[in-house]
Amino acid sequence: MRKPKAESVKKNEIKILSGSERKKLETYLLSKLTLPNLCILLSLYTGLRVGEICGLQWQDINFKQGSLSVTKTVQRIRLENGKSKVIIGTPKTKSSVRKVYMPSFLVDILKSYKSSPELFILSGKLKPKEPRVLQYRFKAVMKKLNMNEFSFHSLRHTYASMCIEKGFDPKTLSELLGHADVKITLNTYVHSSDSLKKKYVKRLAGKGLTA
Repeated sequence: MRKPKAESVKKNEIKILSGSERKKLETYLLSKLTLPNLCILLSLYTGLRVGEICGLQWQDINFKQGSLSVTKTVQRIRLENGKSKVIIGTPKTKSSVRKVYMPSFLVDILKSYKSSPELFILSGKLKPKEPRVLQYRFKAVMKKLNMNEFSFHSLRHTYASMCIEKGFDPKTLSELLGHADVKITLNTYVHSSDSLKKKYVKRLAGKGLTA
């Protein structure tokens, strides 16, 4: 008799930072503010992909609105001759081109670093840095904090979960993340924390359940 197929495991499931871990990371980044650390903080509070962060120029920041525009992404591609090169391209989908609002404290920090419009924020130059440079920096920070189990993409997942905890509706969150379909947001990026589950379950107390 054949055994039933085991339930498929989500491939490459991404861990998200807990509230205390987020605070630990944020405290460290704020105490040692550099352009790379600022970009890590930016990803934590905007959910931008690593290539999108690398592609940000100062002209993409609207300080009056407290927003940033995602219009390009940086990636390293492999060529037919076996070599590779860094390119600046358009975001992965049409919906990835978007406006993202930022917390006011982050806008204030960016103001203190503001530079020429055409310069890339991460590199501080006319030429962007490639994603692995920021990924290596993130890895070094997390190693110092004894939080090696997290990848840079964990910041995007953490941002999505933070937004849900704060009561963002799925449609708004989907647009902030640059998804074409709300289902992608809910199925891939939203992780309900234990504290949030407890909060919702407490609402059932004394109410009674009906069929």
